[in-house]
Amino acid sequence: MIVVMKTSATERDIQDVINRIEEQGLVAHPIFGKQRTVVGVVGSSFRQDLADMLSAIQEVETVIPVSKKYKLASREFNPISTTVRVGDVVIGGDEVVVMAGPCSVENEEQVMLTARAAKAAGARILRGGAFKPRTSPYQFRGLGEDGLKILANARAETGLPIITEVLTPADVDLVAQHSDILQIGARNMQNFVLLEECGRSNKPVLLKRGLSATIEEWLLAAEYILNTGNKQLMLCERGIRSFDPATRNVFDLTAVPLVKRLSHLPVIADPSHSTGKWYLVEPMAMAAVACGADGLLIEIHPNPDHALSDGPQSLTLENFAKLMPKLSAIAQATSRYVGDSLTAVS
Repeated sequence: MIVVMKTSATERDIQDVINRIEEQGLVAHPIFGKQRTVVGVVGSSFRQDLADMLSAIQEVETVIPVSKKYKLASREFNPISTTVRVGDVVIGGDEVVVMAGPCSVENEEQVMLTARAAKAAGARILRGGAFKPRTSPYQFRGLGEDGLKILANARAETGLPIITEVLTPADVDLVAQHSDILQIGARNMQNFVLLEECGRSNKPVLLKRGLSATIEEWLLAAEYILNTGNKQLMLCERGIRSFDPATRNVFDLTAVPLVKRLSHLPVIADPSHSTGKWYLVEPMAMAAVACGADGLLIEIHPNPDHALSDGPQSLTLENFAKLMPKLSAIAQATSRYVGDSLTAVS
């Protein structure tokens, strides 16, 4: 449920309500708005007269039940769109933030060359996998900590923040030391212990949709992270499995505007993993911007035909540079912009 405070409520009045909620063994999540404060109430069980009890407090204006199973991720809970700040990059605002880089960190030369090209083209965040979940145990599974150090070196040179995947709860502290955003991959969307550990890191988190996850399952997974108190969370649509092998996955672009209606969290689109084919990345990236995605996660590589993972879906550095002005044009048509050096639409 949501407790809406009166505009006259003081900080002490708000704290009194929080204390009353916590006395019931529940968790209070205050949201301080420009006009008024609301307090979200979350817990596994509620006493039947809780709403009446809270409504009786003088500085409480009203108590509203939340109908969704996912509470903290719901727009009912927080009607104001969340923005995630990573350094000077704001995700969920007027900028369509492009995150680009190789699927896997292979060596320092590859990452540095890619990072420089990504920044020159207007990307704002560098992606790269140090720990890679692979379908086969015989495929390249990443450089681990050495890969994280290479990414950190690329950040030091280019200034681009780093997003990289974390696979296990035990790795969260290590990955958090080197990266700016923790990515939870599709296979781990319902690894609830990992979700909570990433939440407790207080680092921004990007949560990918599971291979066959429903929208509700995806948002309930987000709830695990939000329930730790970490509000710096983004969702990523990366395609869902279907019966048709013609594309790697079905890129569910309807999920982007739908989830933005259901939730206050920023939504990122991944046209690389969703399509599996480099020549489909450009049209799907443009479509994702057109339907309101807050950002894109795009795989690029200096030599995709020599990549150790996901080469067929990776853009060359040249093709990525050609794509960015097209994304900018579409963003401007929706009163947004792409890239740090590009002009925002007034």
